[in-house]
Amino acid sequence: MPTFTVEASGTQTATIGTEHTLSTPTNNGAYELNVDGNALVLGDILELRIYDKIDGTNYRQIWKASYGPVPPICPGKASPPKPITVQGKFTLKQIAGTGRAFPWELRRA
Repeated sequence: MPTFTVEASGTQTATIGTEHTLSTPTNNGAYELNVDGNALVLGDILELRIYDKIDGTNYRQIWKASYGPVPPICPGKASPPKPITVQGKFTLKQIAGTGRAFPWELRRA
């Protein structure tokens, strides 16, 4: 199992329909995005995305997950580790419900 270090963290309050950029790291590594979805209630839908500058210039989506409209049984959300070589972008977008505050953490191996 690789050892992970915290690259960035914070809390993002979602504006419905807005894709919020949480972090854009430039260090090579495998990254894991962790988001606390405990605030989600019935009718909320949350999307998490990971992008990589695959061609060195343009971001391309390499992972996406959606949660809702039923509150999750397990509120912690974690992406699988994804390799980033040039620059990554990690985003959160709430597309339905009432905007919630989501604590998050980006870990790098």
